[in-house]
Amino acid sequence: MLKQITTYLFYISLFLYITSVSYAQTSYVITGKVTDSETGEGMPFVAVAFKGTTIGTTTDFNGNYKLVTHTLQDSLTATAISYTEKSKLVNRKATTQAIDFQLVPASISLNEIKIYAGENPAYAILRKIVRNKEKNDKRSLEYFEYESYNKIEIDVDNISEKLKKRKAIKKIQQVIDSVEVLAGEDGKPILPLFISESFSNVYYRKSPEKKREHILKTRVTGVGIQDGTLISQMAGSSFQEYNFYRNWLNILNKDFVSPIADGWKLYYEYFLVDSAEVNGHYSYRIDFEPKRPQDLAFTGTMWVDKATFALVQVDATMSKTANLNFIEKIKLQQELAPTEAGPWIPVKTRVLIDVAEITNQSAGMLAKFYTSNERVVVNQPHSTKFYDVGIEMEPTAQIKDEAFWDEHRHEPLTESEKNVYAMIDSIKNIPLIRSYIEIANIVVNGYKKAGPIDIGPYILAYSYNTVEGSYARLGFKTNIDFSDKWVLKGYGGYGFGDHRFKYGAEIQRIFSKKHWTTLSVRHSYDLERVGLLSQDVWDNTLFLVSSRFGTFRRPFMLRNNQIAFQTDFVRGFTQKIKLRQWQFDPLYNFTYYTNPTDTQLATDDNFQSTEITFESRFAQNEQFLINDNTRISLGTTKPVLTLSYTLGLKGIVGGGFNYHKIALNLSQSINVGSLGRASYSISAGYIPSTVPYPILQSHQGNQTFFYINNAYNLMNFFEFVSDRYASVQLQHNFEGLLFNRIPLIRKLKWRLVANANVLYGGLSDKNYNLVPLEYDDQGNASRPIGRLGDVPYIELGYGIENIFRFMRIDAIHRLTYLNNSGTNRFGVKISFQFKL
Repeated sequence: MLKQITTYLFYISLFLYITSVSYAQTSYVITGKVTDSETGEGMPFVAVAFKGTTIGTTTDFNGNYKLVTHTLQDSLTATAISYTEKSKLVNRKATTQAIDFQLVPASISLNEIKIYAGENPAYAILRKIVRNKEKNDKRSLEYFEYESYNKIEIDVDNISEKLKKRKAIKKIQQVIDSVEVLAGEDGKPILPLFISESFSNVYYRKSPEKKREHILKTRVTGVGIQDGTLISQMAGSSFQEYNFYRNWLNILNKDFVSPIADGWKLYYEYFLVDSAEVNGHYSYRIDFEPKRPQDLAFTGTMWVDKATFALVQVDATMSKTANLNFIEKIKLQQELAPTEAGPWIPVKTRVLIDVAEITNQSAGMLAKFYTSNERVVVNQPHSTKFYDVGIEMEPTAQIKDEAFWDEHRHEPLTESEKNVYAMIDSIKNIPLIRSYIEIANIVVNGYKKAGPIDIGPYILAYSYNTVEGSYARLGFKTNIDFSDKWVLKGYGGYGFGDHRFKYGAEIQRIFSKKHWTTLSVRHSYDLERVGLLSQDVWDNTLFLVSSRFGTFRRPFMLRNNQIAFQTDFVRGFTQKIKLRQWQFDPLYNFTYYTNPTDTQLATDDNFQSTEITFESRFAQNEQFLINDNTRISLGTTKPVLTLSYTLGLKGIVGGGFNYHKIALNLSQSINVGSLGRASYSISAGYIPSTVPYPILQSHQGNQTFFYINNAYNLMNFFEFVSDRYASVQLQHNFEGLLFNRIPLIRKLKWRLVANANVLYGGLSDKNYNLVPLEYDDQGNASRPIGRLGDVPYIELGYGIENIFRFMRIDAIHRLTYLNNSGTNRFGVKISFQFKL
């Protein structure tokens, strides 16, 4: 018994001794932040550990870490994919210390992985991820909403010594010196140009799919920013939408394949690296890299929840080896959390876009985006009309309210971000910088701001052609400083060859910007030509300017008066009505029979017309931005359908004809996966009336050297006229599909393009015979208009874009109507474009 008691006391004593020793052990706390040396951004998901041990932790989404341990080693190491590993000495005498790391980017490559016989173990997990995509994707929720905080910063980086010697940079040398100090031992100095914050509520419904963002507050500070209305809308959550559950992520209008796309095995290599608890979820760590470096794919890491196979964290990077212009790196990091209904919603997203230096004389640029979503509510619907407004900004959103930001920011600004505001104010107030900004605004916008009036556009200030000779023009329009409800426009020009004064004026009243309801009145007197009206090519600036030069065939003076009303009944459904009276005064030999059945065959050489047009346009989920007094369409991935009907009114305000015109157009741009992106435009029209050919459909030819998307590029101007027609125009951009696989060519980053234009049409005998016969020197009779027969007009083309990053060359073959006068069976067209 005594022996048992002795043994029992011994164990108790031993337990108490061990417990006392353990409590006597010292706890060491190491904190710090890991940042990218080039951008200054915090780096999430970085492994921080004592060198040569497994004692460590990982950084949070902002790059901060905290390591608590009872033992210290000599050095601490930070490790991340595509960055050079860095170690720092540890003070073994301090119980608390701060150690920060600035990691230097390295070539993107994964650590060496040993592959054994059998299936890659990551593949089984990938199949389960894809199988569970629909239930984990936030889009499977019928309704959800959340509070969103967004922050954008744009900086200049890679400021060379040569660039520092330039006059404009010397003016801000003091600011540059300060950012070099802030950069730290391994960091690169960056010069801030722009910073914005926005706070909004975001709403989503699944069927019909609609999204609404209500921007409550924004603050925008930037060099060259005169009015932040447009940028405030773009700084919201709607433009920071990145969903890895989609097969393709659209970044900078380019389609990047997701590492969990349905066809994942075609694009990526995967490596199952580790398992660990991440944000309370026991998760797999899977590293991935593209099979071909030139593809628009990512290298990175994803953590996948073992229970639901949902994404917990993603760190994805695209490098400059990808077939992309002007971009050195895109880095996308995201943290997701489950909702009470099951699907996961991104709660934090950070995007970095590193823009390369275009020339050795220029600097680079960094664009940094951060989004935080909180207070998620699911399956609480609003009325259908509630979602009709895509992006809405409170009228008082731009009023500065520091107390509001201090209260509602999801995370406080860092010290460097606070310094950004002060630096930008210093830069933009330098007189020389203000002058450069003003010049840049004129080049980009085409107008010179003069108080409440913008003068321009300067690109149309001069032209030379066979009718006008030298032509000079000056115009203006009012801006929002004049009024946010009234817009006045006008221009005047004079031809020194024809000695005619041309002019135009317009008054527009904006009744509602929410549903974009406007009424406009316009009058103009200007030179036009049949088959190539300015209004048909206004959206192609290069073609519009070039069309004002050279030889003018079938020119006429157009006197135009019109009243137009427009409104959106609901989002994506626009109605227009236009009453127009116009006069056709030809400057060439033009006549038509006023009554072909009359034996006298009376003719006339000009006419007037009065018409009313009704137009409906349906574009589901089309997104718009309001820029002062103009509305800008950001397009939609859905088909866009436009239907119009025009009624000619004889005897009304001098109208000379009764007629009907019906036109239909369907267009869309489609992502076709690995094959690239295709777009189509299908049009049809019918005019069951007998009218002079300027009222009919003159199909747009192209006799310039430039390639035009919506024209028939080997068709002559005014070669065909129709009163009934149907056409299909196709464009396909293969991106790097073929050239990325050719070893020498892929370094050039060329991209293959293809196009096809097919046009069926016809002109009734009544309309054809309305034009008198003309006789040549040999007495041969013909009519001065052409029409399509039973065979369609067809042209096929192929080409290469991204030559020297700006040029596109198309080779085009014309397959039909080869015997028409002046036709070319084959042609080469060039165009210049700015595409990433």
